[in-house]
Amino acid sequence: MKKVELVEAVAAKTGLTKADATRAIDATFEAITGALKNGDKVPLVGFGTFQVSRRAAREGRNPQTGATVQIAARNAVSFKAGSALKDAVN
Repeated sequence: MKKVELVEAVAAKTGLTKADATRAIDATFEAITGALKNGDKVPLVGFGTFQVSRRAAREGRNPQTGATVQIAARNAVSFKAGSALKDAVN
């Protein structure tokens, strides 16, 4: 599902205009992004949990040359689906 399709679905279910639904979805994404930037967990009961984890620096290999490459440490976002979402999909 693309963002346009999500906007249309939200607009249809809520009675909002597509412009209002777009603003609501954008605000939701901004709020989740802001919380993750601050290192917070974002649990959405019945849907799942977004969180940031730290990946340590490590060595990797270039598959073409076999040369060793240093991979820098970074933050990674993860999502764990909630039980209601898992049940709905299965």
